[in-house]
Amino acid sequence: MASDVKIAPSWKEKLNGEFSKAYFLQLTEFVRNEYQTQVVFPPAREIFRAFDCCDFDRVKVVIIGQDPYHGPGQANGLCFSVRSDVKMPPSLVNIFKEIRADLGKPVPPNGDLERWARQGVLLLNATLTVKASSAGSHQNKGWEEFTDAVIRQISENRTNIVFLLWGSYAQKKGEIIDRSKHLVLASPHPSPFSAFGGFFGNKHFSKTNEYLKSKGLTEIDW
Repeated sequence: MASDVKIAPSWKEKLNGEFSKAYFLQLTEFVRNEYQTQVVFPPAREIFRAFDCCDFDRVKVVIIGQDPYHGPGQANGLCFSVRSDVKMPPSLVNIFKEIRADLGKPVPPNGDLERWARQGVLLLNATLTVKASSAGSHQNKGWEEFTDAVIRQISENRTNIVFLLWGSYAQKKGEIIDRSKHLVLASPHPSPFSAFGGFFGNKHFSKTNEYLKSKGLTEIDW
């Protein structure tokens, strides 16, 4: 079974134990059936794109999202990110507003965050697939257990990683992170419903870079 999972080799090595577990076999069956019978996002080849864009040993920052976007053409396998030809969703607009306020950087022309991923930012959704127009439709099918294993691997086998936990969902998922080895920054979610409650002004982007610099690591060009 493990050899069938099309995920970057550095991650396959770390996560190999998950692929033969009962939950993952059931998840695989469910997801395969959904792609055959429903419209599902992101495209199947992009389910593990967050890992393909950021090798295990290159991770510096982890941002935890919840679900992929469920609108046509939005989801591209990276949390909060959209394809370059798609209008930025409100949460992403707010993320760029905070970057501009925090670091003085202009808002970029599109919302494709692959350039972050290539610098070592793992853009990890808790659930890696979703049915079109049906938020949360693939929750509690096994993805959360898999992405918990991802977080655990990073927490246990790496040091000096910055985890950005926006909103109560991400913060709960981040409870397994070893805070003695890593920097965990938490704030409200960038959604329009909560951004003014503490996401704006959290300065997570400058704080991340200050921490990386203090550890002798290259800063992220946000």
